[in-house]
Amino acid sequence: MSTLKNSVRLTGFLGNKPVIKKFGDNKCLARVSLATNERYKNQEGEWLTDTQWHQLVFWGKEASFVEKSLDKGSEISIEGRLINRSYTDKEGVIRYATEIVVNEVQAIRKMETHSE
Repeated sequence: MSTLKNSVRLTGFLGNKPVIKKFGDNKCLARVSLATNERYKNQEGEWLTDTQWHQLVFWGKEASFVEKSLDKGSEISIEGRLINRSYTDKEGVIRYATEIVVNEVQAIRKMETHSE
């Protein structure tokens, strides 16, 4: 049960091309935004879509997979953990970010249908 303390699972679409950074000793980092969509009916019976954006961080073999296999618009499922961090931007303002460090990633490939 201890693994449930900080666990996130999402399925969605990449909002941009992954940004890859390489470090010494063959270390690799990938960052990308993921859009998840929830459809619901409002009080008037109209269907609406609520889109949430999530910032994903991949390290190591997952980052290599992202670099080689994924692009803007790719649909993926991920499992990871939430982290909160702060940084100082170019203007000297302290900013805060919530990100998901991904432990597992799986590309979702749609089967093509053929009708005659």
